Order: sequence, then C-alpha cells, then structure tokens
Amino acid sequence: MISDRPGDNAQALAVARATGLPFEVKPMIPIGGSIVHKGSRAFAPDRLDRDGSARLEPPWPGLIITIGGWATPAALWVQERSNGRTKIVLIGRPKRGELDRFALVLVSSQYRVPAHPLVVKVDFPVSRPDRAQVAQMAARWRPVLPLARPLTAVLVGGRTKPYRLDEAVGRTLAADLNDLLARDGGSLYIVTSRRTDPQVTRALAGHLPADAKIFDWQTDARADNPYLGLLGCADRFVVTADSVSMMTDVASLGRPLAIYPLPKEAGLRHRLATTRARLIDGAPARAGRFGALALLAHRLGLLGFPRDLEAVHGKLYDRGLAVAFGDRFPPEGPGLDDELTSVAARIRDLMPDRAVTTRRGLAYRAQPRTTRGDQRC
Repeated sequence: MISDRPGDNAQALAVARATGLPFEVKPMIPIGGSIVHKGSRAFAPDRLDRDGSARLEPPWPGLIITIGGWATPAALWVQERSNGRTKIVLIGRPKRGELDRFALVLVSSQYRVPAHPLVVKVDFPVSRPDRAQVAQMAARWRPVLPLARPLTAVLVGGRTKPYRLDEAVGRTLAADLNDLLARDGGSLYIVTSRRTDPQVTRALAGHLPADAKIFDWQTDARADNPYLGLLGCADRFVVTADSVSMMTDVASLGRPLAIYPLPKEAGLRHRLATTRARLIDGAPARAGRFGALALLAHRLGLLGFPRDLEAVHGKLYDRGLAVAFGDRFPPEGPGLDDELTSVAARIRDLMPDRAVTTRRGLAYRAQPRTTRGDQRC
C-alpha cells in the first residue's frame, strides 16, 4: 500500500520487489492529498480520493507492505476486517501503541526505535535509483545541459522537524551557492521538491546568477523534471539536510555529495526528543534500560519513537560518502551497500506457504493456489 509521496513509494516498491513474491500496488490517497492529512490516523474508505485510490474489498491479502501516515492506517483497517489474519510489514517508525500490530518493522537510522524482535534496522532508506534508468535519462539530458563545469546540482527539500527552510534560509542558501561558484567556478542547476515552499524558490531565483537553472516542482511540467538526468550528468551535489531520500539517492550512486545544514527550530519539545533519541542509541547498558522504558511508554501510548536526521548525516560522513557543505566534495565512490537481502528473507519467512522463485533460483515450499484467487497486496 502506497500513497502520493514518491520517496515513500519508492521504498515500498523496492522492498516488495526484493522479496521475489508476486504483489499488487494499492494506492491509498486521501482527498486533497496526504500532506493535507499529515498526522491524521482517522482512516475511512470514504475519505479516499476515488480516482487515485484502489478499492478496499475482500478477499483480504495475507501480507501488506506499507509506509507513511495514510497508507499505514489503511493497512491497519484491512487487518481489522480480516480478523487479524493480514500480516503487515511497516517501513518506518510505528505510531504510539501500534508496534505489536505489525509482523515486521523496517527502520533506517533516522528513527530511534529500541531493539525488538519485530524490528529490523538498516542504515539508510532502502530504495535506490535504477542505474539503467539514470543512465538513460543522463543520455537524454546531457545534450541540453551546455553548462559550465563543474555542474553542481542543488536538491532542495522543505521544512520538516526540527529544520527550518523558509524564505530567509533560501536567501542564505543562495548567498552560499554564489560563494561556491566564486571559489570553484562552474554552474548551478537547482531542483526543488514537493515540500519546497514557493517563497524559498522565489528567494533562490532572485539571488542566484542569471545563468543558474531552476526546476520548480510546484509549477514546472513533471515531464521536464531533470532530477534523474542530473543524477547521471552533474559533477557534484548539494542536498539540504532535511531530505534523507535525495541524499540517499546521490550517495547510493557514489556521487560527490555535500549536505547543506539548516537552522533548527528551538523549543523544549525538540530538545527532549533529541535527548531521548541519544539515550536510546547510547552505550549498550544504558540504551537497553532506556529502550525497555521507551517500549513500555510506546505501548501505553505515552510517547512515540523520536527521529534524528543527523544520524543519517553522520553515517554518510563516517563512510566518506558525504561532507558538510563548505568542505571539499568527496571523490566518486562505489555507492551504498545492498541492505535488502536480509530484509527480503525475513519477509518471505512470514509467508511460508507461498511459492517464489527469485532471480537467483531460490525455491521456497508452496501449497497450491485456491480457486478464490491470488490474494496479493
């Protein structure tokens, strides 16, 4: 089950494909879009956009892979109608009190979830750009990018806790990019995202050199999005600190990456969340004790699991896959390791009676399909 968030959807599809199991894609998109309904858990089928969503009807699937704040409530709704028979694999942190409803929870390092038998931890989000598609798009875009080298692709996200990315930050980013050009020469191609505030885009457009190219996700035609082409054509990349998915895309290909820091929103709530995150991932003895308390508080619905985006930054820095903006860009490298093989095996273990033959020829015990149809989701 997916929604209308491309980064989330890419992860769910990557996990589904890695299992080798047959599956169907079921979009669950609320009226007005998932951003409008962010944080809402009051799912009901009549709140779905009928044109963009799949129908929810029996026979209910044996397994659902889901991600995000709208598709996940839809999966839980199906589980209730199946009398608990539908197993759910969640990508991301579970909401308060919901951990025990999932058969497996896949979390990357940005989410501070304590050790638990149902939790599988990976370092980075599991989706990876298709290298063949990147090469194809690079061949398409290379002739229409007569820009001075080095070509720096700047990938801009949007405001997300704890970071602030508003018009003022956009002006600061533009000034820093001008300094980068003054230092190294070359040219800029800025690509905004679904979350980018239009004021940020205007600030960039108004304070960058006239020859800088900008793709505005909000207004430009989706068919003209140079994102994949730049992944193959650009010499180096700057990604704002909020966007784990875009920095993972760049790092997975081993491209030179700098993470642009963003100011943090001050507040007691943020400081407490940061403290809890570091306690959970602290020294083993302390983390074990605090993790047990965190799990109890989560089951009681008192506290959620915190997020720490800087944990992803740190892993990229430690592996030499990224630098902080302002430092010299790292050299090209082999990219990220595959973290899906073990995850896929855990998911297949949830479905012991399904036939599957992977590309490597691994066969799993199966029972014949019934005439009721193939329940896939």
